[in-house]
Amino acid sequence: MYCPSCGNDNLNSFTNNNPVGDFFCLNCKSEYELKSNKNATSLKIVDGAYKSMIERISANNNPNFFFLNYSDRSFTVINFFVIPKHYFIFDVIEKRKPLSHSAIRAGWTGCNILLQNIPSSGRIFFVKNGQIEDREVVLENWRKTSFLSNQKPDKRQWTIEIIKLIEAIPSKTFALQDIYQYESTLKQNFPSNNSIKDKIRQQLQILRDKGLIEFKGNGKYSKI
Repeated sequence: MYCPSCGNDNLNSFTNNNPVGDFFCLNCKSEYELKSNKNATSLKIVDGAYKSMIERISANNNPNFFFLNYSDRSFTVINFFVIPKHYFIFDVIEKRKPLSHSAIRAGWTGCNILLQNIPSSGRIFFVKNGQIEDREVVLENWRKTSFLSNQKPDKRQWTIEIIKLIEAIPSKTFALQDIYQYESTLKQNFPSNNSIKDKIRQQLQILRDKGLIEFKGNGKYSKI
């Protein structure tokens, strides 16, 4: 496996039971954790301790995640994709119920990764439905949103929320009003912000400047 961040041809394995991750790139120092399952439709992935995951997200030192979906009948990979660490904002992590008092680790609280809360641009496929994706496409898909890694978690959450809204619009072109209609929803997600429309326009400018959308004039935009 090559590194999707820098294109280095080989990833190295950490020693067994390493708390940081499973693989790392010697070239760019990116780290990766692997999650595997047989359920191609699963949108909820069981992970480790909730507190540790939230701390890692806040500190921005969490690894990128590989997700492998396979068939144990045909011994084939069905889907294999990576989610860059900058897509892991707080609403992606679901807190599980603490273990019961009778459990050996009573009170321990784990978490789930909610894939449905990650936009499609955050799921970068190496293999999709059994077909290998072109390497240059993989690297370009990573590069497109790598700017998110330089944003603080609260600012990054805003950008990702707007990306999700844009992706939900079925047509390639959309209007500013199409995003404005989610003002009340965004207000619920960001209750301390009293200038939702201003923030929407700011985020659209960021996505325009980063080449993810194109401004067509008169409040019209086009997906790229």
